[in-house]
Amino acid sequence: MGVSIAAEKAEAERLKAVFAEAGALPLDCPVLQPAETLLDLYGEDIRARAYVTQDPSRGEVMLRPDFTVPVVQMHMSDGAEPARYTYAGEVFRRQEQHPERRSEYFQVGYEVFDRGDPALLDAEVFARFAQVLAPWGLRAVTGDMGILAAAVAGLQISERRRAALMRHIWRPRRFRALLDRYSGKTPVPPSRAALLADPQALDRAGVSVGLRSEAEVAARIAALRADAAEGPLCRSQVDLIDTVLSVRETCTYALEHLHDIAVDLPGLVPAVERFERRCAALAEAGIDVAQLDFEASFGRTSMEYYDGFVFGFLADRRPDLPPVATGGRYDALCRHLGGGREIPAVGGVIRPGLLLELTA
Repeated sequence: MGVSIAAEKAEAERLKAVFAEAGALPLDCPVLQPAETLLDLYGEDIRARAYVTQDPSRGEVMLRPDFTVPVVQMHMSDGAEPARYTYAGEVFRRQEQHPERRSEYFQVGYEVFDRGDPALLDAEVFARFAQVLAPWGLRAVTGDMGILAAAVAGLQISERRRAALMRHIWRPRRFRALLDRYSGKTPVPPSRAALLADPQALDRAGVSVGLRSEAEVAARIAALRADAAEGPLCRSQVDLIDTVLSVRETCTYALEHLHDIAVDLPGLVPAVERFERRCAALAEAGIDVAQLDFEASFGRTSMEYYDGFVFGFLADRRPDLPPVATGGRYDALCRHLGGGREIPAVGGVIRPGLLLELTA
């Protein structure tokens, strides 16, 4: 028998009270969120993960898939600085890839908006979650989206290709497909090769059908031709990205490994130095970084707002379960939603229902 909603809600409120006792301000957010904001952030892909409906007065809306976006909007609208928030409530996510998982469940969160030292704040949030979750014996994993972003930024490629890779950092299969295409590992499809070779391709297309205008089609063909003219990405550059993505060790050894990689990819140095400062801050907060796992690819399938430090707490004895808690830094999201204002932010969420499953 599964965990009851009443029990899950009670555990959510208990965890929320723990964060409130640590100084976080309790708040809540509407269940119905404007679809426009989420679509603008994540594109049409969000429809595969969220429940979308029509409201007579508000237009297209989504059942709340996450708390972080509305919390950021609330803070950027009228929040004080610095601020720490906590919340508890239901979120709704479609589970087409994992039909055995629940599509409606509770989340409890802790979010910090602060202009202080990012390494110290990352460590504060992680240590807070580690303390709260200590009774369950979970395995903590950390990562850093900023390291992969820095590696891509350091590639010797056109800005068009760099932007495409950056856009798909959170979509591993699409990211890999682009790397394979840019390096020439994947051949150009015959239909595209014929299109690029035909200077009159647009004229031969005849009457326009579909949603794209003739100007948009012409721009797309021009972009494909410019990309083809650039030539293949050097294999050594692809190898550097693969080496970064393969880093999967404890923080201490991962730091050494990344310093070695940075010798051949100097653009990585600032991101590795940020990682080093975070490791020092975590150690100061009482975390044994020599035993703390680091995976350079961790967090790439989460919601796309994490752009720096990421972490998760996993129940290794129940590999069928998703992460019990996840979190990270999302400075870029605050810039995007700030309307000209911005503030660094880091936080995370716990799924109380999973904790109850582990103790059942």
